Amino acid sequence: MEKHVVIVGGGVIGLSVAYACARAGHRVTLVDRQPEKRSGCSFGNAGMIVPSHFTPLAAPGMVALGLKWMWNPESPFYIKPRLSWDLLVWAAKFWRAATAERVAQAAPLLRDLSLLSHDCFVQQAESGLDFGLVQKGLLMLCKTAHTLDEEARTAAKANALGVPTQVLDARATAALDPAVTMDIAGSVYFPKDCHLPPERYLAVLHRDITRLGVEFRWSTEVTAWRTDGDRIVAARTRDGEITGDEFVICGGAWSPVVARTLGVRLPMQAGKGYSLTLKKPRQLPSICAIFTEARVAVTPMDGALRVGGTMEIAGMDETINPRRVRGIIRSVPRYYPEFHEDDFAGIEPWHGLRPCSPDGLPYLGRAARWRNLICATGHAMMGLSLAPATGRIVEEIISNRTPSVPLKLLSPDRY
Repeated sequence: MEKHVVIVGGGVIGLSVAYACARAGHRVTLVDRQPEKRSGCSFGNAGMIVPSHFTPLAAPGMVALGLKWMWNPESPFYIKPRLSWDLLVWAAKFWRAATAERVAQAAPLLRDLSLLSHDCFVQQAESGLDFGLVQKGLLMLCKTAHTLDEEARTAAKANALGVPTQVLDARATAALDPAVTMDIAGSVYFPKDCHLPPERYLAVLHRDITRLGVEFRWSTEVTAWRTDGDRIVAARTRDGEITGDEFVICGGAWSPVVARTLGVRLPMQAGKGYSLTLKKPRQLPSICAIFTEARVAVTPMDGALRVGGTMEIAGMDETINPRRVRGIIRSVPRYYPEFHEDDFAGIEPWHGLRPCSPDGLPYLGRAARWRNLICATGHAMMGLSLAPATGRIVEEIISNRTPSVPLKLLSPDRY
């Protein structure tokens, strides 16, 4: 049965939900507070599709590591000290979630979501959507033997979960990607991982769902709702009401604000990330990589090289912290010695706010309070990677079909 689906949020999750619902025959209206020409969280990210990332952000050791990194202004992780009840609540929930038991429960779920997304990306590419998908895997580059040993243990867990992995020494790594000079002890190679240029993917997705008849309401902010009993009747905006049968909140870091107007609490913090793109890099690797110790991602994109990283918990503050950017830049010559810090002179850093839940898992599923409200947000650094799977699952819920993965751990009501 055809339904009118109203999607609040026009980032990669919102577009993916619109794509899946429109292809299933539903009428779709997508509403976003930003103008059509915008630069949201997905536009400047590393463009990685990562079944390798089956460990949630809230993992054993992350609290201690985060406290250690906080004292280094160029470290990969930073929490800006501030008087915020929401931050204190989020931090307490993060601490409680960072256990081995919780990670063991979450890992198979993240694996299944990621592999589903991987298959969706491949199917989209094979269907004729030309968005530059590169299926060459990902390298976790390790500067030291100690880190390589630690990553090897993660590789063993990955293989046990059915995510293929190889541990390589420096020579084998160089043979796999001879286009770039590396100064490393070795690497872990995940052959199922992929990469793509996110701006290109979003443009192709936007064009295809436009062809499918999706209606866009850009520069339109949802300010309130009209309800009837346990159902939402319409989203209210300054330009009038938008009625619908199903409503989906996928507004990224702004989702808690939208959800709160419906009495739904989604504990979340915005995790600011940065990237810089070298249009003419000295060398161009063929495989995307992560500098393991530095927590910096490097991705070749249509002849350019994008370098990104950091997780800066600073509320909705969108100012650029030059010291965090400097930390990213300084990491590059450590792993790719042919590069120099001066290569990045004059490049304007991009930044985006990632929506981070306390346990590192997205909010995905129906909210108990409303019969026709679905939440699809909180993907943190995995928004692009998990977007097609999220879109498919939301469509399955709306079409009254069994979701492709169990959603208990992802419930919007778990807090």
